[in-house]
Amino acid sequence: MSPHSKIRHIIAIASGKGGVGKSTVSTNLALALKERGFSVGLMDADIYGPSQPGLLGESGARVRVNERQELIPSEKHGISFISMGLLLAEDGPVIWRAPMAMKAIQQFLHQVDWGELDYLLLDLPPGTGDVQITLAQQAPLTGAIIVSTPQDVALGIAKRGLKMFEQVNVPILGVIENMSGYTCEHCGEITRLFASGGAEKMAAEMGTSFLGRIPLDPEILECSDRGTPVLVQSLDLPASKSFLEVSDTLVQHLEKQEKTRVPEPEDLTLLNDGNLQILWPDQHIGIHTPLELRRHCLCARCVNEDTGQKTLDDSTISLDLTINEIKRVGRYALSISFSDSHTSGIYAYERLREICECESCKKDRGAQETFSV
Repeated sequence: MSPHSKIRHIIAIASGKGGVGKSTVSTNLALALKERGFSVGLMDADIYGPSQPGLLGESGARVRVNERQELIPSEKHGISFISMGLLLAEDGPVIWRAPMAMKAIQQFLHQVDWGELDYLLLDLPPGTGDVQITLAQQAPLTGAIIVSTPQDVALGIAKRGLKMFEQVNVPILGVIENMSGYTCEHCGEITRLFASGGAEKMAAEMGTSFLGRIPLDPEILECSDRGTPVLVQSLDLPASKSFLEVSDTLVQHLEKQEKTRVPEPEDLTLLNDGNLQILWPDQHIGIHTPLELRRHCLCARCVNEDTGQKTLDDSTISLDLTINEIKRVGRYALSISFSDSHTSGIYAYERLREICECESCKKDRGAQETFSV
């Protein structure tokens, strides 16, 4: 993000597959948070199929640039947003190979002046490829939200999207079930067109929160086509109330998470002996050797993502292993690359506190093991 931007929470909104209404959910969730008094931004990260300008009624808008050559987001309905759709002629196709698309994502990540925001929502494209992984690893994410419809095929793909974020240690904030039932435009009653409760069941199985249901409401479709989101149309509509309820649940979840989350380290130092020293906000000084860090890697190359069983053979790790590079990943983890060319290790702060090798922590663990015996 631009060094001039101050953003409290950055949240990725993903689905794993297209056609589940993720962009519509992103737009209206942003507006619901704004309605609750928060300052909100929206990044349309779908380079090939940008939809936010149309949903917000800003198809003819163009991006401006400030004196620092940073992009200035457009504003509509009280929220700031950026989209590839603002950089192209209307209806113009994006015929780019992957490197060009990634360059655009990098610009959206690092050269947009958002100012001060409470929330920045990232509307991710469908899938689990380079764009999603880049955003997950380079944006300082608070976490990710998964959007799915109730059908089994959508839920199965949503699970894969959820697992992708777990693999890169991005916290899952919860699951939203979209198109949960059809809202009759005459009586307002909801009819279950598909099997209901699937997303809530999936959230329970995956050990994450269920944030709520959004109905398949004709008002959402008509308002989206007009570029006037349903929350702008009226706060009293059933769909608007659903989005407001989801936003309230999300805010409550984040407030609870803030109280239990391990805070970011104050300082990271590679010592002369090759060990990593971490200074935590509580002034605890953690020590980690390259060998032990490598042994505790939880990436897909070292742990079976389906069974959770370790696949790394510790005997294959070189005893003279060194740390090449350390990067912060969002607000929750470190990415560490080693001299054996292993670069996919991501270590959540909670995990680093658990495996700390300072004398105090080793003594405490030894006492716990003795007591358990």
